[in-house]
Amino acid sequence: MEQFISQWVLLIGLMMVALVSPGPDFVMTVKNSILNSRRAGLMTALGLALGVIIHVTYCMVGLATIISKSILLFNIIKYVGAAYLIYIGVMALRSKGFDGAISVDQGDKQKMTDWQALSSGFITNVFNPKATMFFLAMFTQIVDPHVPLGVQLVYGATCFSMTFLWFSIVATILTVETVRSRFLRAAQWIDRICGAALIALGLRLAVTEMN
Repeated sequence: MEQFISQWVLLIGLMMVALVSPGPDFVMTVKNSILNSRRAGLMTALGLALGVIIHVTYCMVGLATIISKSILLFNIIKYVGAAYLIYIGVMALRSKGFDGAISVDQGDKQKMTDWQALSSGFITNVFNPKATMFFLAMFTQIVDPHVPLGVQLVYGATCFSMTFLWFSIVATILTVETVRSRFLRAAQWIDRICGAALIALGLRLAVTEMN
């Protein structure tokens, strides 16, 4: 039980850092919310969360079994994953912020169906190689291959819920014009904080030993 709680807390921490740090998922949510509507943003958030389920599923079903039988493979993936986290952390530290990533003309607003918004979020997440690398790095470090199915389902549900909740909040808040303008001014500092956290997590993962 103690191991489950510690792994679960670590998973939540990694997911929080990944979600808060702006990336393709964030851009898609903001774009659909601002250019279309808050509802479009919420459906995009649902699509992103469904994409996360795909990542979690293939990590838990296939990769964990292979890694459990190969210390060499475990170490290769561990160091590649840790290097990736450090890399995106450095990139975040060097970022100039989110301002300018999306140019919005309120007169260019268009209507997007629920399906279009949901599918845009799903495709963005599933085919984002950075998301693939992140989940490989995360699940190879914190998920024991022998963890019961019920516990793995809790991990998957946690990732799904956190993703949907976070991007729903983004879609809701950033459709308020005053909040949107303030966020853009603070984006560079948000990137720096997330970058430092990712580097620290990457260094921690690099020294993790296989159980």
